[in-house]
Amino acid sequence: MLSPSLAQEIAGDTSAVIGFNVLITDAEGIVIGSGDSSRVGSFHEASVDVVRTKEPATHSASQAQQLRGVRPGMTLPLITNGQAVGTVGITGTPAQVRRFGLLVKRQTEILLRESVMLRSRLLAERAAEKLLTDIASYDPQVVEGDFLVFRAAELGFDLRLRRVAVAFEVSVPHPAPRRQGGTQTRDMALVRSELLRTVGEIFADPQDIVASTAPGWIGVLHRLPAGCSTTSLDADCRRVTDLIAAQNGLVARAGIGEPATSVGGLHDSYQDACDALRLGARFAEAASVHLITDLRVHQVVTAVSQAARNRLLDLTATELRAQPDWPALRDTVTAWCESGFNLVRTAEALHIHRNTVVYRMNKIEQITGRPLREYRTAIALYLACLADRLGGGTSR
Repeated sequence: MLSPSLAQEIAGDTSAVIGFNVLITDAEGIVIGSGDSSRVGSFHEASVDVVRTKEPATHSASQAQQLRGVRPGMTLPLITNGQAVGTVGITGTPAQVRRFGLLVKRQTEILLRESVMLRSRLLAERAAEKLLTDIASYDPQVVEGDFLVFRAAELGFDLRLRRVAVAFEVSVPHPAPRRQGGTQTRDMALVRSELLRTVGEIFADPQDIVASTAPGWIGVLHRLPAGCSTTSLDADCRRVTDLIAAQNGLVARAGIGEPATSVGGLHDSYQDACDALRLGARFAEAASVHLITDLRVHQVVTAVSQAARNRLLDLTATELRAQPDWPALRDTVTAWCESGFNLVRTAEALHIHRNTVVYRMNKIEQITGRPLREYRTAIALYLACLADRLGGGTSR
């Protein structure tokens, strides 16, 4: 619990401040830190009794001569969780150093507790990171789901609860803002803990698993309370992206998967969340939060081979793609289908007048020779438009 590097840092800094040599030992009386580095590694006999009794002791010059490795001064126990884990000693006459004894002891114990808490937090973060990574890459042919359920239980997480995966991608804005007196952009590694803390503040349920899965990526397996749907996560995810932008000056986006109650289901949910991020960047660039439920058709189109997408696009929309206003025509087809084949909602989605929508639709029908109000035609063109956004086709 008391590492030599920490002990040496505390002893060196404290010695410089109070003007007396400070010495720190482990529970066995071995010196692991001292303002006088030559004493590191030696045996401090007085510490053995101090650890055993948990009571401070003072030693005059004559008393110190009778003990191995001991000099005049004061030795105090370092207590954490009721256990003596070592001692801190101050060299000097007892009358001189007594007034510093309690101060040095308390300061050292505070630093020790902070070190233990930091180490525990880092270990917990790494364990959560490993668990989430294993779920993201889960293959039932390689590892049994029950093994991951058991490992999660050791960390205090019940994977049988209803959960939904959320994936956050954090990046530096382009162009990145300039910072005074430093580099133009912050190293992502330096803000990793800040990002985890920010996400953890919003997803604060004890059963929420929050971990960094890759540089610039944070995954969450959020416990979904009874009666809640994935759409209720939208507001929480927006709060996270807004906080990251405000606190760190970074751009954050989120993808939300589907609810699951098994390791295999959580694996699919996390993959869906990542797909939602990837597809949302293509089809809903202005949004910061993307639900896979809104992008299922897009996901299916990406699962089709490039050759099949090319054939659909070339046979369905070749003449349309040759038009100079093809991007506008493509957006009109997309909005028409996603607005439920409703003229008013289509115009609102495109932020144009209804007459402009009618004009574009008439043009599309004249070029293709097929009515857009016929659902099969509209859906075929819609899929072709999605394929075009994904990249494909041989025209143009």
